Amino acid sequence: MLQDFLSAKPLYYNEIDYSRMPRIYDKIKSHLPNPKIIHLIGTNGKGTTGRFLASALHSLGFDTGHYTSPHILKFNERVWKNGQNIDDNSLEEAHKELQDILSQDDSNALSYFEYTTLLSLLVYKECEYVVMEAGLGGEHDATAVFDKVLTLVTPIAFDHEAFLGNSIESIATTKLNAIQKNAILAIQKESEVYSVAEKLSKEKSLDIKRYSQMLDESDKKKIESITKKLKLEEYLVQNLSLSISALKFLNIEYCDDNFTDARLFGRLTHISENVIVDVGHNPLAAEAIRDSLMPNKYVLVYNTYKDKDYKKILEILKPIVKRVEIIAINDERAESNSRLKRTLNDLAIKCSTFKSVTPNIKYLVFGSFSVVEAFIKRQNRVDV
Repeated sequence: MLQDFLSAKPLYYNEIDYSRMPRIYDKIKSHLPNPKIIHLIGTNGKGTTGRFLASALHSLGFDTGHYTSPHILKFNERVWKNGQNIDDNSLEEAHKELQDILSQDDSNALSYFEYTTLLSLLVYKECEYVVMEAGLGGEHDATAVFDKVLTLVTPIAFDHEAFLGNSIESIATTKLNAIQKNAILAIQKESEVYSVAEKLSKEKSLDIKRYSQMLDESDKKKIESITKKLKLEEYLVQNLSLSISALKFLNIEYCDDNFTDARLFGRLTHISENVIVDVGHNPLAAEAIRDSLMPNKYVLVYNTYKDKDYKKILEILKPIVKRVEIIAINDERAESNSRLKRTLNDLAIKCSTFKSVTPNIKYLVFGSFSVVEAFIKRQNRVDV
């Protein structure tokens, strides 16, 4: 069974072996399909940008896949095909096929994310387009080994510094080195991203454009119309615009109705009248949420990993927070309650332990995929 097989694999390896995935892929690529891949790299907005684009392509009649990560409740969420998450039987069939293609040593050597990236390609064997979202990085990410027709670059900021570097320049360089030939940039808050893009464009003869260069007045009117219909927050409008720039690059005509079912669960999603959930987990995501929800005040249901700059995140969210209720998450990377409470005390934010939702009080559930997962399971909303 696939789930038993994956449960024995590490998500990522601590040791750095940048040659493993390219080496194994090179052995088996002749056995894998070769769809038109649009690669998504960046820090924030990859999931929503990808779903906007994949939904539009599917609506326009193309067989389309969207590979995203991580998942909230079930692995199948990562492998979306033609409007829905993939079913268990299809995953099992792809798993068996991949096992036949890989040697035993190579199958054992691949990490969870590397293996599932190859697995997704077999699920998408009938797809013309695959929108593929990078995991943690760029040039060394498992998703970077495939030939791409286009790379979309969402906003780049600090995150996963242990993997990507301690400066915006180093993070941007690592991510943008995944570009093969053509790329479109979203609006970047950090000017260093543009500098790195310009440098790489000259050094490697890359065609890197900003999405504003791709859109005309007709597109802007359509974006405004779609925004109103879907009631999109400002940061989601940026992601929508980037996805539409990809359609323009591909010379694909579109209309408002192609984005009707394009919202991705877990991104400022209202799961009830008084509860919003969001899987964001870094300062850039916190800024987008704060700006979208002000001037309202919320009880923040929260927890965090030790390696996150959670003090900065909480400082950013403080203007919209009444108090914090800490929810337990089952992850060894979680910060201790004592340290989290000490930080909240230093920030003069009241805190307690999350127990249940009180009617008529606004809640924001934020902190990571693990926080949203824990909350949904606690509220018996596994069918969301």
